[in-house]
Amino acid sequence: MFTRRRTRQMKVGPVAIGGDAPVSIQSMTSTYTYEIDKTVEQIQALARAGCDIVRVAVPEPKDTEALKHILPQVPVPIVADVHFHFQRAMEAIEAGVHKIRLNPGNIQDRKQVDRVIRACRERSIPIRVGVNEGGIIERKDKGKRAEEKAKLEQNYEEELVGIMVEKLEDYLRIFDENDFGDVVISAKSIDARIVIKAYTAISERFDFPLHLGVTHAGPKESGCIRSVVALGTLLANGIGDTVRISYASDPVFEVEDAKEMLNCLGLKPRVEPELIACPTCGRIEVDLITLVQDVRRKLSTIKVPVKVAVMGCVVNGPGEAEGADVAVFAGKGKGIIYVQGEQTRTVNESEMMDALYEESLAFAQRVERGEATLRHGGVTIKPPDPLPRADGSLPLPVISR
Repeated sequence: MFTRRRTRQMKVGPVAIGGDAPVSIQSMTSTYTYEIDKTVEQIQALARAGCDIVRVAVPEPKDTEALKHILPQVPVPIVADVHFHFQRAMEAIEAGVHKIRLNPGNIQDRKQVDRVIRACRERSIPIRVGVNEGGIIERKDKGKRAEEKAKLEQNYEEELVGIMVEKLEDYLRIFDENDFGDVVISAKSIDARIVIKAYTAISERFDFPLHLGVTHAGPKESGCIRSVVALGTLLANGIGDTVRISYASDPVFEVEDAKEMLNCLGLKPRVEPELIACPTCGRIEVDLITLVQDVRRKLSTIKVPVKVAVMGCVVNGPGEAEGADVAVFAGKGKGIIYVQGEQTRTVNESEMMDALYEESLAFAQRVERGEATLRHGGVTIKPPDPLPRADGSLPLPVISR
């Protein structure tokens, strides 16, 4: 376990952020909030996927009006995303949201910002304040804007991080003057390197909980790499209290990938099966890619963190599957299945997926009944006898590692 940076703690509904609380997962709906049924359906899907907190956009009065109907129907705390209209924040607070996303720089009237802060203080509602690479440069004061752009031309990354810290200090001063400390802060960029530098800098400067994220990360295929590189690096260094991976895609994918990232770092206990599979190579004699995809879908119904290995051959498979609770080693037309190191059966390729699922489910049920235990890497697998090829010849000798 990594040594977490200590921060002050606050509550978003029943979910604690900061302090010694587990790192929580957030996402945001892609529906129009005023479309109540669609929004509720998506929030429920995010919650089922493992999301702890969900944010919704409230740009118009009909969105904040919808909150009154949405909140009673969903199982997770809701954050209202407010940008330019302080009145939307007031309406969302009145509706009963659990947190506000607010950028004081987007609301010109300081008195309006103070009103939002007072309303949140009275109801113990935290506020997230963030700076974004895309909107950090001064837009109103032309002299200030020219000064900041000149700095960026000298050393973009370093100067940008400096501007982010400076703007956060300006924003936080407003909260301090209002005697309000339930603040979560963020400093996002599209560049993974800037994200790492910015959050590292603000973690050294402030003790507020940090909301980690990479802005405009793109589609899932590339956004996954961009996000996990940045957020995983920070979390591995003890920085971060709540995370949102953001994609231009179904937000359920954001939650699934954030959950897997936290599982891999040991920051969130795994509650579903862990699937491992060998890379494809010239020894494979089954359609491994399709098999792995099918097994992954089937395993989603199991709610025990069984470690399942799908290996395409009997050469390196046993060594690579060491530690798996359930494993299959595939040969030409056949597969050998092991449960915690013991060979249980050999099946035809057409039966392989169902047989592996049946063994995984049966083992998970034994774990639930207390008749078996997960070994957490303690399983040793004895290599099976080589399976004959279609022409009757034997494959390469089994190599045990």
